[in-house]
Amino acid sequence: MHSVTDTYLKSILSSHGYSLTKPRRVVFNNLYGREPITMSALIRVVAEEVDRVSIYRAVKLFEQLGIVQRLNSGWKYKLELSDKFTAHHHHLNCTSCGIVININEERLEQFINSLAKDKKFLALAHQIEIQGLCIKCVNKK
Repeated sequence: MHSVTDTYLKSILSSHGYSLTKPRRVVFNNLYGREPITMSALIRVVAEEVDRVSIYRAVKLFEQLGIVQRLNSGWKYKLELSDKFTAHHHHLNCTSCGIVININEERLEQFINSLAKDKKFLALAHQIEIQGLCIKCVNKK
């Protein structure tokens, strides 16, 4: 993990009375710089280093502290680091194969800001997920 990221993660945890334990570090490192991942895939990736219960506890804590966010797709979800650790972006989510495509469009951000301003609303955060079919799944049908 990059030292700046490590320091920032430690500061978030300590400001809420938590420390950076081995399970938390392993879970974080396996989310950092990675595409969104399901909980079951995360468990498979880190199972040799961290037990299942510790993985769930780390993810739950990270969600509570805004370190990790869920990307819902029907009854399932994937995990990714929040904007605190990645560039702000939105998602295109294929409901057939489950692929998640990150999008970062300045026009979309401008529209969101303009909409909030027009409605006299102070937007503090937003997350957009567009569900549909990726080109591979469209071509299969």
